[in-house]
Amino acid sequence: MANTTNGPPTHAVLIAAVLGITVSYAMLRDWDRFAPRLLAHPTLMALDLLFCAVLLLTASPVSPLAYATVCTPLLSGLLYGWRGAGVLTGLQLAVLLTVHRAWEHRPGAGANTLLIAGFCVAAGIIGVTLRNLMFRFGTATQALAEATSRLAVAEAVESERARLARDLHDSVAKTLHGLALAADALATSADHPTPDPAHLRQQAGLVASAARRAAAESRDLLTDLRRHTDLTAPAPTTDLTAELRSRAADFATRTALPTHVTVTTHTGGEAPPPLPPETTHHLLAITSEALENIHRHAHATRAVVSLTTTPDTLQLTIKDDGVGLPPDLTLEEAQRSGHFGLLGMAERAARTAATLDVRTTPTGTEVRLTLPLPTAESPVTPLTSRQEAAHA
Repeated sequence: MANTTNGPPTHAVLIAAVLGITVSYAMLRDWDRFAPRLLAHPTLMALDLLFCAVLLLTASPVSPLAYATVCTPLLSGLLYGWRGAGVLTGLQLAVLLTVHRAWEHRPGAGANTLLIAGFCVAAGIIGVTLRNLMFRFGTATQALAEATSRLAVAEAVESERARLARDLHDSVAKTLHGLALAADALATSADHPTPDPAHLRQQAGLVASAARRAAAESRDLLTDLRRHTDLTAPAPTTDLTAELRSRAADFATRTALPTHVTVTTHTGGEAPPPLPPETTHHLLAITSEALENIHRHAHATRAVVSLTTTPDTLQLTIKDDGVGLPPDLTLEEAQRSGHFGLLGMAERAARTAATLDVRTTPTGTEVRLTLPLPTAESPVTPLTSRQEAAHA
């Protein structure tokens, strides 16, 4: 302001500077509201040209305030592209030419005017370049968001397919296998030269019972599928200890294999701490799968299910006195041979952030699941659908 004379020129510089700063701040603060109006009405940029013209005419091109004029072509390039930047930069250059004629008597006015003109042209080019870069970045961001969305959908589908495969294998598939065996035994007994009616009735009852159990399991699976469609509906809670005892008793009745359940707590309570319904469901499914494997493959005479709770872990162990696992059995080999039970157990353990250890001991086979219990300092959360799909 040293170049202005006292009176109206000084007041004009002050008013133009204050209005320019205030309006610029208001536009930046509410850019979402003002930007569409600027895009729709490019003539509003004439106000910016007016402020810059007042500053140049009253403070001279030698004033540092004169360099604020480069903002007009920069903003026009950002908003309107090459055409808008060309028009407004041309008008700015016309203003500079007028100012130069008004201040050509002042030393250094010509050089400063030429320097400001060069800055205006460069600012317009920079504004257009930034506009193109932002459009390209926006296009790339949109493409990345769409790819991420498609990937998330594919992962969710893969996770749901893995869950359905586990549930079908652990329920309906096993029951149908037992039903087929019972039906084969009934057919063999019926082909006997002197069939025993009482034995036939017993085997027919087994077939009917297996068929009813398959229907019930199918109904439960459909109910669970419908419950999953409403993500806001809370899952029902289950007493882990009571359900373990119930399943062990049902397994012993069905297979005539003595099965014992022991529950030990080292936390001062009489029962394990409450677990999320999904975690309880996975623990019970792993137990059922381990018991069915004992019945089918172990040739065991007894089974033991142990539940041990410590302040920071819950350990579930299923042991038998059978022949043990094949020495070369791995998850990959089990999957290639069509035996998905062990794979499903591993997936369920990973889903609950637990550690699964299946090994052969001198007295048989032991399946041990170690689940970290949540604490106030380090809560344990199940895997996400993306992590589960990656594991599957």
